[in-house]
Amino acid sequence: MSDLADFTQLIAGDHGLCVVSTVRADGTIQSSVVNAGVLEHPATGEHVVGMVVRGGTRKLENVRARARMTVVARVGWQWAAVEGPVWIVGPDDPAPGIDAERLRLLLREVFTAAGGTHEDWVEYDSVMAAERRAVVLVLPDRVYSNG
Repeated sequence: MSDLADFTQLIAGDHGLCVVSTVRADGTIQSSVVNAGVLEHPATGEHVVGMVVRGGTRKLENVRARARMTVVARVGWQWAAVEGPVWIVGPDDPAPGIDAERLRLLLREVFTAAGGTHEDWVEYDSVMAAERRAVVLVLPDRVYSNG
C-alpha cells in the first residue's frame, strides 16, 4: 500500500471527502465530490480506492461507458491523486463471485473504509438497495501527490 500511503493519510483528514473525475461521452470532464477510502479489492486483494455511488448518476453512467476515473483527496494544501481503471459491482452491475449478500457486506466495507459509521446497519442496507447503490473501485495505475 506504499503507493497509496499519501492518499490514505489524507482520507482521515477530511472525512474521506474526495473529488472524482470521469469522462463524458463528448470527451469533457465531469467532477463531483464523494466519500472514498482505501480497501482491499474483493477479488484480488490489491489495495484500491473505493466509493459507493448512487444508481442513476452521471458518474456511474460515465464509468460504465469509459471505465476510468481520477480521485483526488485534499486536506489544506496537501493533496494526492489516484488514476486508473474501475471495477463496478452493484444491483445493475453484476460481477463474478459477488452475490447479493457479498454486495451488501462490500457496500458496508467501502463505507467504513471512507470513514463512515452507522447506528442502524439494517437501515443502511435498505437505503443502499432502494437507491441501487454500486461499489466503484479504482485500480491505481498512477498515483501522485505534492507530499
